[in-house]
Amino acid sequence: MTQQSFSFSDLTPDLLLDALDSVGVYAESGLLALNSYENRVYQFKADDGARYVAKFYRPQRWTNEQIQEEHDFTLELTDQEIPVAAPIVFSGETLTHFKGHRFTLFPSMGGRQYEVDNIDQLEWVGRYLGRIHNIGKSKSFVHRSTMSLDEYLYQPRKILENADFIPDYLKKTFFSDLDLLIKELDQRWHSDWQSIRLHGDCHPGNILWRDGPLFVDLDDARNGPAVQDLWMLLNGDRNDRLAQLDTLLEAYTEFSDFNPKELQLIEPLRGLRMVHYMAWLAKRWQDPAFPRAFPWFADAKYWEGQVLSFKEQLATLNEPPLQLMPQW
Repeated sequence: MTQQSFSFSDLTPDLLLDALDSVGVYAESGLLALNSYENRVYQFKADDGARYVAKFYRPQRWTNEQIQEEHDFTLELTDQEIPVAAPIVFSGETLTHFKGHRFTLFPSMGGRQYEVDNIDQLEWVGRYLGRIHNIGKSKSFVHRSTMSLDEYLYQPRKILENADFIPDYLKKTFFSDLDLLIKELDQRWHSDWQSIRLHGDCHPGNILWRDGPLFVDLDDARNGPAVQDLWMLLNGDRNDRLAQLDTLLEAYTEFSDFNPKELQLIEPLRGLRMVHYMAWLAKRWQDPAFPRAFPWFADAKYWEGQVLSFKEQLATLNEPPLQLMPQW
């Protein structure tokens, strides 16, 4: 795979239009680039009046089989009338290959921003996540990965060690504190959970609201514990998060069982996401879109802030985990 294709620099407007033409879709409007960094995503109106979203996948990230598993899971959810953004099928296929690129078309489905402090919306989301997980536990992904410390901690640690972003004066402190965090996360990462198919990145930005929730972007779908799709919906102080958790799980358990022991994974999962995110930015830095979007990543102040974040997360890990209300 060439550096050119890795950075999407050959993904010209003409190539985009030709790719769409190859599946019989003809853009009438210009292709509006949407806020996506891992892939390249464009919204447009076709000559038939329909609006579409075209997603061009980053080379080398997923295999064809892994992408297809995501599509099949999404279509499985759609068949059960769960509101997810599902790929369009052309000639029996959802994944199209064109001149070294792979792309998928979705119907453009607008909506309002999900309101993170709206308890009624949280209740709706909880019910649908229960339904999603009830389907997700019927079988496992075969080609997509299962959440692990290797993927989220140890590989990222190596990437950071080999990167040039961390200032020399800070490296000793940074890696010393990072290793303390990794050691603590390793000790707290238990295996007492059922591995199910997940959305994988169910944060508020991946939920739209249109007379109910619409779940989008299953690009990070994988096997893992159910709580991975729940914890990022909690916000505020401890009392706020306890109340939100009670609402979320009361609705969730109408459709799927939940193992309360998984609540012990919430703060470890937050720590894993913290480390994985830094390494993701470092790994993608050669893509010109990343320095433009995340200029602060190369600033010493950012890395000083991460050292403080390590210490704060270590302190949080030593607090009692969130627990269910007494009625549970």
